[in-house]
Amino acid sequence: MNRIPSVSLRQDGAAGEEEEAPPDPAALARWARAFCVIRFDLERGQLVEACFPQGALDAAGLDRLVAFSSFPDSMSHHLPRHRSSVHDSLFSFRVPDPSLSASVAGSRRGFLYGFVFNRQRQDERLPRGGEQKSVVILSHAPYSSLFRLLLQILGPLCFDIGPSALPMVASHVAAWPAPAPGRPMELPIGSAALRVHLPPAADDPSPPPALLPANPSVPYGLFHDADLFAAFRGLLLHLWTLWELMVVGEPVLVVAPSPSQCSEAVAGLVSLVAPLLYSVDFRPYFTIHDPDFARLNALAEGEVFPPMVLGVTNLFFLKSLKSIPNVVSVGSPNPNSTRVLPVGGQSPGSGNGINGTPGKLKLDKLSINKFSPTSLLNSIKLRREGPLSLMTEHKEALWSTYTPTTKPDTSVLNRLIDAGVSPRIEESMSVVNNEILRRHFLELTTNFLAPFGPYLRTTTPLEGSSPFVDPPLLPPFHADEFINGLAARGAGKFLSKRMRSNWLDLYRRFLEGPNFMPWFRQRRAAAEQEQQRLWRQARMNVDIEKLMSKLSELERIDSFNAIERYLLREMEVTPF
Repeated sequence: MNRIPSVSLRQDGAAGEEEEAPPDPAALARWARAFCVIRFDLERGQLVEACFPQGALDAAGLDRLVAFSSFPDSMSHHLPRHRSSVHDSLFSFRVPDPSLSASVAGSRRGFLYGFVFNRQRQDERLPRGGEQKSVVILSHAPYSSLFRLLLQILGPLCFDIGPSALPMVASHVAAWPAPAPGRPMELPIGSAALRVHLPPAADDPSPPPALLPANPSVPYGLFHDADLFAAFRGLLLHLWTLWELMVVGEPVLVVAPSPSQCSEAVAGLVSLVAPLLYSVDFRPYFTIHDPDFARLNALAEGEVFPPMVLGVTNLFFLKSLKSIPNVVSVGSPNPNSTRVLPVGGQSPGSGNGINGTPGKLKLDKLSINKFSPTSLLNSIKLRREGPLSLMTEHKEALWSTYTPTTKPDTSVLNRLIDAGVSPRIEESMSVVNNEILRRHFLELTTNFLAPFGPYLRTTTPLEGSSPFVDPPLLPPFHADEFINGLAARGAGKFLSKRMRSNWLDLYRRFLEGPNFMPWFRQRRAAAEQEQQRLWRQARMNVDIEKLMSKLSELERIDSFNAIERYLLREMEVTPF
């Protein structure tokens, strides 16, 4: 939703002067792996037309994987055909990095993020009535807020001047300082600058803030820029169920008419659980050419589907991945309509706004549980047909075998604003609604994680005591003791209002799921690091004479030995 300033990338100096030196590969690699132009050839399919740096896609099968992930799927919903039209779209994908071996990546797989500017041009004068081409930025970093802005410069520039735009933009990127995860940055690009706030790193050891941010633009997890409200506008009451599915690491299949809509929805789901470290494999745009498709397609009947979130547009996945227990369909088949009406089928003119003025979203329009014979029959039919009903007609719905614990917060829904029928104010209203939703789910996740606080709490030396001893260990964690203690204390004021009586089941699922242990180990390491820092600071600030005056002779000898031991340790870890 950021506005792109007018940018001039024209190089200074007269024509014919010495060419500028190529960008430093190491400096460029801090931000991006490759800049590509990919063309859809009528005879040979998807082809990499240009790539900078050369050879960046040489890892086994990477060029093919990136090429197939950079275009709308052949079985996606098609655009309405006109005599002559141009349609631009932005979307993203995430694929395994074949250049990282298991020994390099460790137990966690390495992934690459692709950010795509796709242009579809329909013209009756062209062979087969049109052409497609995509501009792709490939990176190891999930900096969607940055690369979406950069693509809106690079994409049109490539179509204006050709592949020479790739090294031109790459030279600006290589000149940027190293990424500063979790901090705001101003990155020059030509005559302008991109102002972004990078998300925190996945392995960031620093503890999250204790209080909610006063500035809603500060990201506390990945994809803070995802348009949560637009992606799930027709499913707002289901957001709390989707939040639970993400917290406990359930597999989810996201079906949408276009790559833009499915990748935005997957990004929105991942962002729902911030500041929780989301450790489940997610693919914003998944195709049958992904190397993991064969493995998933080969799952036997009754075999448990692995924890994954897959965004798809190819309806073939509804049959091939029918064992996935949670399917959510989002978006609108009409790419010209940015508004997705709430469940209930109201016409565009039946919004709350009058003559294009904004108003509050009404819960009666959102309530899928409101009884009427028609709604009851539709609900029964939808559940009976299941996700395969999307084969004949796209509709926004959630099919799930999961029983949620969290109740929708009507006070949050009542604060959301409906832009009516005016596209002029749609974007600003979406910004307001996204802030409302994001702040609520940040608060919900923070309160859900709060009971783990005592196991992550640091200590400092007591006043008058010697800091030259080993800090006490953090309390040991045992799942059964944690659940029993939580049951005795209760859910707390915030959660008790929003969860049903079986709220402990959510904690049990979380402890058994794939997200808990990576998050807990990361927070535990951060707490231990912070405790070491506090005790080190206490040793530096202690009044030695005052401390020694209170000690017996034997205690002074012990303290002297301890001080010597810590000084030697500092000399080992501090470079000279």
